[in-house]
Amino acid sequence: MYAIIETGGKQIKVEAGQEIYVEKLNAEDGEVVTFDKVLFVGGEAVKVGAPFVEGATVTAKVEKHGRQKKIVVFKLKAKKNYRRKQGHRQPYTKLVVETINA
Repeated sequence: MYAIIETGGKQIKVEAGQEIYVEKLNAEDGEVVTFDKVLFVGGEAVKVGAPFVEGATVTAKVEKHGRQKKIVVFKLKAKKNYRRKQGHRQPYTKLVVETINA
């Protein structure tokens, strides 16, 4: 059984026992998080939401928080002596999906 959930403005396909990385959540390490924005539940019985599946939830345990690799944002305007260099590291939360309740 799998489900498609919405979190952080993104849609993610999840299965029980899977490790996923999502936008940073306001939760402590070891805490259980419940997602109620379930768009689709697949498997033997398929349920499609409009926009969300009624009564379906996905629970996951917070494993850790962190920041991704640094990316470089470099702006340049040719022949105008304009250069700007900036770095960015996006924060994330690592989750382990426990159950899918449909």
